[in-house]
Amino acid sequence: MSCAFCKILSGLAPADIIYRDDRVTAFRDIHPIAPTHILIIPNRHIASVNDLEASDESLVGHMLMLAKELAAQEQVAEKGYRLMINTGLDGGQTVHHLHIHLIAGKLARFLVG
Repeated sequence: MSCAFCKILSGLAPADIIYRDDRVTAFRDIHPIAPTHILIIPNRHIASVNDLEASDESLVGHMLMLAKELAAQEQVAEKGYRLMINTGLDGGQTVHHLHIHLIAGKLARFLVG
């Protein structure tokens, strides 16, 4: 198992997990780029957006709804937050397991976008 996120899911690597259900897991990024930086990942290995199938539509919707809920929980929803999905090397993807970055705080507004 070489995927860092799959190692987290299996308990082989540590993470500050803040949410988990049967479809997704959310945890704090170990190298945050803003005061709030949470990663939301599917529990099933999907390498990137390019590997999504039509049957994954509800999973992706669930990930986005969780992002909204976590933003409220972290008390950043009202001021604003950024959701990012990087796809492929040129898209900035460094871990090849689909994930959404939920980023908020003063630094978030200065990110390229």
